Amino acid sequence: MKSRTAIICSAILAAGIVAMGFALKGGIDNFVHRERQVTVRGLCEKEVSANKVTWPIVTKEVGNDLSAIYNKIQTTNSAISEFLLRNGIEESEISISAPSVYDNAAERYSSNNNPYRYMVTNVVVVTSPKVEQVRQLIARQTELMRQGIAVVAGDYNYSTTYEYTDLNTIKPEMIAEATAAAREAADKFAADSRSRLGGIKTASQGQFSISDRDQYTPQIKTVRVVTSITYSLED
Repeated sequence: MKSRTAIICSAILAAGIVAMGFALKGGIDNFVHRERQVTVRGLCEKEVSANKVTWPIVTKEVGNDLSAIYNKIQTTNSAISEFLLRNGIEESEISISAPSVYDNAAERYSSNNNPYRYMVTNVVVVTSPKVEQVRQLIARQTELMRQGIAVVAGDYNYSTTYEYTDLNTIKPEMIAEATAAAREAADKFAADSRSRLGGIKTASQGQFSISDRDQYTPQIKTVRVVTSITYSLED
């Protein structure tokens, strides 16, 4: 009886160990399966033309009499405004900034070798969606020289800027293209690893960036977005 009882107990124990082994294996397989995944990125880039330009027209006046300088600035501003209006720029697209006055006599470290006490910087700003039209006027601004108006060039404090403000229009299309590129990369990875691509586990859309295509054509912008997607992998 004791021997038979021992055999039965051993058989039950062995069966329990085998069952536990199968359960443990299944759990490990499920864990491994859950951890099999691939993270890919999809890039979409698009070139667009700027749809807004800001053009500061800078002039400078020097002298010792502020009243005379003021009158000269008024004449200059009128001539610049007339030039712009005559060439298709609307009055609402023109603004005149307050003049910036530099007083040599008030400067502590001035050498006082300058024959003029005052130097006044005057800025007329054009802000317009007519990018190409404004670009043509920039090339023709030397016409103002015929009226004795010297437009200052190369001042980095007053550089012409171009913007693209219609991002929301192209966002959906670009996100779709970036997502498709990510899916294509994931499919290729799954095929190379002899797996099947499962569902999406996580997804994130990167920030959109807008930059000049190059330093020579700032009116042409490159819009860029990167999406990051994690897929599960299945046998």
